Amino acid sequence: MVCALGAAVCFGTASVLQAMAARAAEPGTGSGVDPALLLRAARQWRYLVGLCLDGAGFVLQIIALRHIPIYTVAAALAASLAVTAVVATRLLRVPLSRAEWAAVGVVCAGLLMLGLASGEEGTGTGSLALELGLLAVSGLVLLVGAAAGRLPERWRALVLGLAAGTGFGVVEVAVRLIDGFSPAELRNPALYALLVGGGAAFLLLTSALQRGSVTAATAGMVLGETVGPAVVGVVWLGDRTREGLAWLAVAGFAVAVAGALCLARFGEAPPPAAPAEPAPAP
Repeated sequence: MVCALGAAVCFGTASVLQAMAARAAEPGTGSGVDPALLLRAARQWRYLVGLCLDGAGFVLQIIALRHIPIYTVAAALAASLAVTAVVATRLLRVPLSRAEWAAVGVVCAGLLMLGLASGEEGTGTGSLALELGLLAVSGLVLLVGAAAGRLPERWRALVLGLAAGTGFGVVEVAVRLIDGFSPAELRNPALYALLVGGGAAFLLLTSALQRGSVTAATAGMVLGETVGPAVVGVVWLGDRTREGLAWLAVAGFAVAVAGALCLARFGEAPPPAAPAEPAPAP
């Protein structure tokens, strides 16, 4: 659980840095997914530091997924929005309303409930059909992202965010289906699902943050990376709760995700306000 919360801190801080870099990057010519956007954003130090934090968060996420159920890790990762909100208040002087501070508290309460109710990770290893299905979903994420540019602006960011969240969800499940780092894993479809899903998720989320509603994109991402993986973990991989505390786990998951959705506008913290121009001399 400590590793899951550490991953949330890394991802939440990285999102502030990466979003500033994505907004400052030169815009592309299209309205959908722009692969060159990552290269333009990577020229800025903020984006590179954010990538380093993402790498550290991913390592912590892998450790957490090896010890606690997917639904707990997914809710903790959604809580990175609370971290982003708090970091934005410190680094960018972005004010939080009372309702948003309350949402931060709600997220923490939901995670506490999950921590009390979570059991050990399931013993299921998944079937070949699940591994192939995961690979198919990762490819579908790319196709949906490519088609999102043709959608109306009000729906574009939501679809891109949902597809990005699904890609991150693929990564969460794939980690559980990969057994170590032996050469035999090169034949495991889950390994390629992890690579395709993770890469597509980064690309789609960066495009969504630059070109659409941050709130819509982040809300879609939170839903995509929490609900689906949690269901897969319980139904196919055997994730369970402590005896008699299933109700507490369900309530904690719902509370944490709902609190994160209330903080969706912090999926990308706004840039600092520009200094006011001096009044013209008389």
